[in-house]
Amino acid sequence: MASLRILSWNVNGLRAAASKGFGRWLSRSGADIVAVQEVRARAEDLPRGLRPEDLRGRWHACYSPAERPGYSGVGLFSRQPPDAVETSLGARRFDVEGRLQIARFGRLCVVNGYFPNGNGKLRDNSRVPYKLAFYRALFERVERLRRGGYRVLVMGDFNTAHAEIDLARPKENRKTSGFLPRERAELSRWLEAGWVDSFRHFEPGPGHYSWWSQRMGARERNVGWRIDYVLASPAAMRFVERAMILHRVRGSDHCPVGVEIDAAALGRRR
Repeated sequence: MASLRILSWNVNGLRAAASKGFGRWLSRSGADIVAVQEVRARAEDLPRGLRPEDLRGRWHACYSPAERPGYSGVGLFSRQPPDAVETSLGARRFDVEGRLQIARFGRLCVVNGYFPNGNGKLRDNSRVPYKLAFYRALFERVERLRRGGYRVLVMGDFNTAHAEIDLARPKENRKTSGFLPRERAELSRWLEAGWVDSFRHFEPGPGHYSWWSQRMGARERNVGWRIDYVLASPAAMRFVERAMILHRVRGSDHCPVGVEIDAAALGRRR
């Protein structure tokens, strides 16, 4: 069967990304499904061309905004409409921030997550408990999907670099949210439970990042962090043919990441 290209990108504000060519990139991406994070807008506030009604016939688009204007939010574009989309973890403290979409395509579940940053307003790591609680709540949800027989891909901005190889300057960031031991341990728990870091499955080497500070030419010098992932359940990983970080794509402080999978992964539920 044919392959499906599934991409994820923290766009750092979809309105800003649109002004930098996001629509053109989307049309040329070759993707079948694109998950975006940090949309920071409601659908009606987006520029013409990115509202669901404007994309009809080319993309099925759905957005899950935060209640707070200009904050967080996720969105999903797919060539074929999903069978269903859920946006709730069942806890208001998570749901009001618009951090989740669970889209079902046959037996494949694409989970689009914008995991919280633990820094807090004063960069005092005050949001780390909230961040870890979100991780745990989503873990329980996607584990239920696994047990239900779905092939699950969890993708998005995880806001955590898992290992020293996943950021350019690990020693300088040991006390920084995104590389704290307890954050890394939570991501380890996912991997120990059988979730597969699809990129690392294919590429064990250093120097591969998905986010760079916008200061001091960090991207040009490749002083970055790999905090955007596609984690695959064991059942989904059997269909993953390759994984990629599209580091040449500009328009955000993040770049897209993704996988190509055998379209047989969609299957049909028995």
